Amino acid sequence: MWKEFKSFAMKGNVLDLAVAVVIGAAFGKIVTSLVADIIMPLIGLISGGIDLKELSFGVGKAEVKYGLFLQTVVDFFIISFSIFMVVKLSSRFRRKETVKVEVVETPAPAPEVVLLTEIRDLLRTDKQRESGMQGN
Repeated sequence: MWKEFKSFAMKGNVLDLAVAVVIGAAFGKIVTSLVADIIMPLIGLISGGIDLKELSFGVGKAEVKYGLFLQTVVDFFIISFSIFMVVKLSSRFRRKETVKVEVVETPAPAPEVVLLTEIRDLLRTDKQRESGMQGN
């Protein structure tokens, strides 16, 4: 069982996934900081000093903090847009790399094949002439 787990864990895809998760988590923190510390204060300034995090209303003894939800939605859209742009940029570079196409020439057919093809074409032509004459 240990050998199976070791071979599974050492496959390239699993290691790539682990690296992607770690980088993704760090990227998420960077974008969250961008949103919370730069973008949202600017939006608050433009909207007259409104801080989305502080928006809430009370229902009985409960407090519904819909501002935090709106903040999370904005975070999600900015993070997803950022990831979209990274994927789009990386796919553009990949396409440029894969554009290199090698042209392979097909070998010339053997002389026997050429001769047989000519005979076939002549027989077709004769057959078409005969059927055309019978129609007249």
